[in-house]
Amino acid sequence: MNAPRIRAPRSARAGEVVEIRTLLEHPMETGLRQEGGRTVPRDMLSRLLVRVNGEVALQAEFRNGSAANPFHVFFLRVERTSELDFTWTDEAGRSARATHRISVG
Repeated sequence: MNAPRIRAPRSARAGEVVEIRTLLEHPMETGLRQEGGRTVPRDMLSRLLVRVNGEVALQAEFRNGSAANPFHVFFLRVERTSELDFTWTDEAGRSARATHRISVG
């Protein structure tokens, strides 16, 4: 898996709702596609888990309908300086991680 990309503000006001954007380059092969007369092996992400200061804020389970290079946007209310931890896991148990800090002041 390639390095994930996160776009989120570095700072916010207490109580502000901020937009978080994530992108992970991944082929998301379902195992159904044929290429050159051969079936392309299945290679799918299965989950995205986002923790804010250690608590689960978002958990997404992926299925066959997920597009390649999954892009997710969600909104988060920030009450205090927060450490966001993102973990993508594929069906083989491999994972990619990223962190981002939002300072409140």
